[in-house]
Amino acid sequence: MTELHVVLHPDAHTVLDRLRTKDLNFSPQEDGPFIPENGWRIDRYSRALPPEAPGPPEARGSWEVARQLSEAYEFVDPHLVRAFYDPREPLLGRTMLLEIHFWGLRVYAGVRVEGVDDSTREVQGRQARVWAWNYRTLEDHFEVGQIDYEVWKWLDSGEVEFRIDAFSRPARIDQPVVRLGFKLFGRGRQVRFARHACDRMAALTKAAQRGGSGP
Repeated sequence: MTELHVVLHPDAHTVLDRLRTKDLNFSPQEDGPFIPENGWRIDRYSRALPPEAPGPPEARGSWEVARQLSEAYEFVDPHLVRAFYDPREPLLGRTMLLEIHFWGLRVYAGVRVEGVDDSTREVQGRQARVWAWNYRTLEDHFEVGQIDYEVWKWLDSGEVEFRIDAFSRPARIDQPVVRLGFKLFGRGRQVRFARHACDRMAALTKAAQRGGSGP
């Protein structure tokens, strides 16, 4: 069952230990690919970040700063979602406990990092350096799916951008309050989460470029 708390915080270490024993709540092989014909909702967001000079990512430049913020999950608005995890774990395979703020409540659900990539991609004859990772939902999550977080730098122009690609389907929700809240407000919260994440990534990256601390 999705965990719901009004005041008390669960012990994150204990919950993470339990989550590490759980499997995904879907099969990417059987339920994929992520296309509408297979019942998936697909959402794509992007936000321009401070540009760099053309060529490979610069040391302490916009791309590198955004990559570090992405890996640490610091681009997420903590008023909407907080993440608990063991930073000593490698990113690939890391289990995370998400605390979703919702209706004045805190709903807890687990995800696991299933993919990490750092590569140069070619798109319509242009090359981009891309650092990306994703997490997928674990058993008892109130959703089913995957979210990809990507930092791009176009090598010909120096443009840098942050992208979020989300693939989701509703899961069975046993908790009545969560089920009602998700039915009424879940879609709006999904969109708000992604848009705030893009805005926060842009603000934090700009602040780092100025030498500030950000929001």
